[in-house]
Amino acid sequence: MQTSKSDFKARALEYLRRVEATGESVIVTDHGEPRVEVRPYRPDRLDPLQRLQGSVLKYDDPLAPVAEDEWTA
Repeated sequence: MQTSKSDFKARALEYLRRVEATGESVIVTDHGEPRVEVRPYRPDRLDPLQRLQGSVLKYDDPLAPVAEDEWTA
């Protein structure tokens, strides 16, 4: 669902109750461009290390030194 900033301002409580009841997010637009998404809160129960688990696909030699010419600045 999308609504303009001015409409959201006038009916904010109604939109918040709808998001709570249905779980559907609301996109608030400014001059037709999406600016803000209002969505239900979902607590993130994973600690940061659990979230990163499995994200490294391949790491050949973690103890190999890094050559000076491999750095970019």
